[in-house]
Amino acid sequence: MIGEVANVRVGQVYSTRRMAHEAGVHRPLQAGICGTMRTGAESIVVSGGYKDDEDYGDVIVYTGHGGQDNKGRQVRNQSLDDPGNAALITSYLEGLPVRVLRGYQGDPSYAPGSGYRYDGLYRVTNYGSKLGIDGFLIWQFRLEAYDDTPTSQVTQQPELPATFGETESAVTGNETPERVTSTVQRIVRSSAVKRQVKQWHDNKCQICNLRIEVPGGSYSEGAHVRALGAPHNGPDTTGNVLCLCPNCHVMFDAGAIVIEDDLTVIRGGQPAGALMTDPRHIIDMECVRHHRERWRQ
Repeated sequence: MIGEVANVRVGQVYSTRRMAHEAGVHRPLQAGICGTMRTGAESIVVSGGYKDDEDYGDVIVYTGHGGQDNKGRQVRNQSLDDPGNAALITSYLEGLPVRVLRGYQGDPSYAPGSGYRYDGLYRVTNYGSKLGIDGFLIWQFRLEAYDDTPTSQVTQQPELPATFGETESAVTGNETPERVTSTVQRIVRSSAVKRQVKQWHDNKCQICNLRIEVPGGSYSEGAHVRALGAPHNGPDTTGNVLCLCPNCHVMFDAGAIVIEDDLTVIRGGQPAGALMTDPRHIIDMECVRHHRERWRQ
């Protein structure tokens, strides 16, 4: 299951991996990544299993799976074909949340004193390969806590790894971090809706037909035609979602692209071909009209 687990609070501690398994927080009893390429990663365990891991609290640089011997030494290159690594790539491409469980063997600045602690939802914001400490190719994934995920209170500012970009707010450190709880109100978007539309179109942009290939998969974005939330209050349904490339998504959201009732694409006031369709994807024309009227000049 992707996302939160019912009746499990952030900060919940489990004395063993089996207890975390029984609670549904992290199902595997040994593997550090739970998930598949098709579903994405449900959860990961940060417990010092790979010496290249880096933990900054709100930001985790997590080493992918594979290439170790039975003594925990990296003895061969990692591959994106590994199911766990493929699952994390799907989580990145689809924008899916990943549950994070920290173990007592991890970085002592953030690890629990014993057992395993559920630390909430993180998102995969970046990934790439490098030569690891042991001299073999590894894949690393940068995960960042969601804004409404309770996080540790810390006091020392570690420098985040430049290879994985910068964050707006630096994370700090404390030998005895405490947990804080926050509550926010947000629109709950159905990731399954966007994923279905993108699957129907094989990640090809319905406006320009671009399919962006990246290591381990392909990338596209699900764009709501009629925006969710006030004042537009669009439905979170497949009929109100288009599969677009990032460029067309930005232009569509900003009104530089609109769609006529006959599905002609209008870019910059001029016809630019027809919207690409799939018989399984029934587009909600009321939402198309609402979007067009919103940007009428």
